[in-house]
Amino acid sequence: MTISVLLADDQALVRAGFRSLLRRTRDIEVVGEAATGDEALRAVRELRPDVVLMDIRMPGTDGLTATETLTRDPELAGTRVIVLTTFETDEYVFAALRAGAGGFLTKEIEPDDLRQAIRAVAAGDALLSPSATRRVVAEFAHRAPSATVAAERLTALTAREREVVALVAAGLSNDRIAERLVISPLTAKTHVTRAITKLGVRDRVQLVVLAYETGLIRPGHTAESDG
Repeated sequence: MTISVLLADDQALVRAGFRSLLRRTRDIEVVGEAATGDEALRAVRELRPDVVLMDIRMPGTDGLTATETLTRDPELAGTRVIVLTTFETDEYVFAALRAGAGGFLTKEIEPDDLRQAIRAVAAGDALLSPSATRRVVAEFAHRAPSATVAAERLTALTAREREVVALVAAGLSNDRIAERLVISPLTAKTHVTRAITKLGVRDRVQLVVLAYETGLIRPGHTAESDG
């Protein structure tokens, strides 16, 4: 299957650079471009891409506003957003996660990492590396005390699903979760999918955010800390 991508950035050279990199990728196709948030939203509604590479700072409707509008529209649920930022510590990254982005990339990303990131988010898997996921989402949880979700929300999960969510939040892939719990990768993926559905979150990254917000996992926690 070919993954369709929309490039949203106000700098033509940046769009050209990403387009050139992705053009040589057999399973990824750039189907459109946008220079503003408004153009991005119109293009998404028309083209229904699998993934949008969304710059934060654009004239008119910025990338954060466009991301929130997109992710809240049930008709566009098939499109996932990767926010682009100049610095990994950019304050906007945390706002982007709150807006519903599936994750973020720096514009200095290596070509192979960009391709893998697009494939990962298109599949609904974790976009960020385990270390980046823990660091960024832990920081997000600290900076959003007013958005803390009641831990009672987790009562919808089975004990095994809670265990799986905690391991997702600790940065483990489905294969690693399967190894840890001595189950098949397919069963691990099924538990993750059911948890996402029961908790009403958009994707795996938002599942991790919720795990921190509910206190299911503590900032600084790692899979290795469980022994």
